Amino acid sequence: MARESLKLAGLEAWYGESHILHGVDLTVHEGEVVTLLGRNGAGRTTTLRAIMGLVGARTGSIQIDGVETIGLATHRIARIGVGYCPEERGIFSALSAEENLMLPPRLKGAQALQLEEIYAMFPNLRERAASPGTRLSGGEQQMLAVARILRTGSRLLLMDEISEGLAPVIVQKLGEVIRTLKAKGFTVVLVEQNFRFAAPLADRFYVMEHGRIVKRFEQAELSSQMGMLREFLGV
Repeated sequence: MARESLKLAGLEAWYGESHILHGVDLTVHEGEVVTLLGRNGAGRTTTLRAIMGLVGARTGSIQIDGVETIGLATHRIARIGVGYCPEERGIFSALSAEENLMLPPRLKGAQALQLEEIYAMFPNLRERAASPGTRLSGGEQQMLAVARILRTGSRLLLMDEISEGLAPVIVQKLGEVIRTLKAKGFTVVLVEQNFRFAAPLADRFYVMEHGRIVKRFEQAELSSQMGMLREFLGV
């Protein structure tokens, strides 16, 4: 069994007075793709934000490569090697696509992907390298948001709704990218509403409801779990 890249135990999280996560337990092994499924408001995005320290308060345990991070600031968590791709993308309009790509610092000692490797994975970004960030299409902006965390050398990637609102051809391309990253040994946690996109990519699935993990299963069990998923997700 590969080592644990991420381990959540009894994770609780709040935004102000709102108690969102209730004792979340989750384990992701190195080189796995794990998908968090659930309806809107189930707590999936908050789980990613809690891992990064972007919630009001959090308790419990969050171990990244065996290091306890529950008390660390966001910038220190990122430096451990966690790349976060939020739903809102965060592309800087005043910078070109390549300037956006080069903006985050590389992690010390990390085996980051070289620019040529990234452009080979995202040919559209090579073509649009000089274009202002917000002149890119929605799909190109999403590719840029994913590419930017790869350049830092992060090996644990948290991706929030990266397929949302994109054309099927772009969604297919992002699926290919995730398969390539898995083959390169990256660890990926996907939050996805698009079940058809997420289902073939994931090694394991966690289903969330009301801030709790209510079901977990392996890729091999997917067909036997479809009745449950229809009930929970309407897929």
